[in-house]
Amino acid sequence: MIERCLASVAWADEIIVLDSGSTDRTVAICRQRGARVVETDWPGFGPQKNRALDHTTGAWVLSLDADEYLTQEAQAEIQAVLASRPQADAFRMPRLSSYCGRFMRHGGWYPDYVTRLFRRGRARFSDDLVHERLLVSGPVATLREPLRHETYRDLEEVLRKVDHYSSAGAAMAAQGGQRGGVMLALAHGLWSFVRTYFVRRGLLDGPEGLMLAISNAETTYYKYMKLWLLRKQRGRADESS
Repeated sequence: MIERCLASVAWADEIIVLDSGSTDRTVAICRQRGARVVETDWPGFGPQKNRALDHTTGAWVLSLDADEYLTQEAQAEIQAVLASRPQADAFRMPRLSSYCGRFMRHGGWYPDYVTRLFRRGRARFSDDLVHERLLVSGPVATLREPLRHETYRDLEEVLRKVDHYSSAGAAMAAQGGQRGGVMLALAHGLWSFVRTYFVRRGLLDGPEGLMLAISNAETTYYKYMKLWLLRKQRGRADESS
């Protein structure tokens, strides 16, 4: 996916890639595409994106994940906007994401506006380990063309990310002093399913909409169970110290 991502921004003045220990051909592909690769560890999504931002030198920055890319229409829109010398300090764009091969237009997944194009020096990412946000100090405008996002290719990847996101969410919740537990996990997991499938009309996305609602519920359930176990482990450590 990284090659498709880089090809969609080949027109940029510079391309910075932060690689956090990949074991495939990612680094070689990026360098072949003319990117400057910075090899580093993994501190979480927000801190990593700020690291990448610190390596940029241009007046404007576009932040993309490896599984995201711009269509030709989105590329043309961004280039036209920048050429017009905009007054805004940042632009948000709709994001169209795929789930196991289907682009999802319901379930809270679309338009899913994300702010990714911004004037350097006018924005930083939050330090959240997951679900980071771009914090902009000036006006934000909206683009029309969507950013494409191939988030889950198959169920194996869904299960890996359920585990990863629930662990990161539990760690963040523990830092914020939140509580976990079986009943909280069940209640929040059930509400996540209802919200995705019924309130946000995920049922209109067919079988994939049901799969998405279930995986959202699982992520939420495991987050609160992992949070409960984290607090138990810390309590035992405090008692023994």
